[in-house]
Amino acid sequence: MHTIEGDGRAAGYRFALVVSKYHGFVTERLQAAALAALSAADAPSEGITIVRVPGAFEIPLAAQHLAESGRYDAIICLGCLIQGETPHMGVIAAAVAEGIAAAAGATGVPIVFGVLTTNSMEEAVARAGEGPANKGHEAAVAAIEMASVAAQLTRPPPAPSATRS
Repeated sequence: MHTIEGDGRAAGYRFALVVSKYHGFVTERLQAAALAALSAADAPSEGITIVRVPGAFEIPLAAQHLAESGRYDAIICLGCLIQGETPHMGVIAAAVAEGIAAAAGATGVPIVFGVLTTNSMEEAVARAGEGPANKGHEAAVAAIEMASVAAQLTRPPPAPSATRS
């Protein structure tokens, strides 16, 4: 049996972060945690590109362009949507999730969803706190794993071992 899984190492892989500027107090903390996770996994800083977009709705288009460029092994999407008095957040969240999934499917490049969808600013700040529970950190760890998995899936399969007769 052959198992394919990520090894948690980012050395040799190239990453892009697409970060929403809206709710910057939160998204900057997500970005910092993602960069810390990449650094801890030995991602070289010259292999990381950050693209800042106005809001979460713009994330999928930027992610798709980055994926289509062929320059990145995984893309990390970071944003923050907070429920207000209208259903607007749900509409935007669905569009962003569908857009990110479509871009990943169309390009074959792992694109990780690190967009917070919370009921309040307090919930958003809690999810962007210090440490590994920060959702930016979690998204970067997932991107590292998926870059490794995707690389293994696109390599030729290992030759079957000879069997005894």
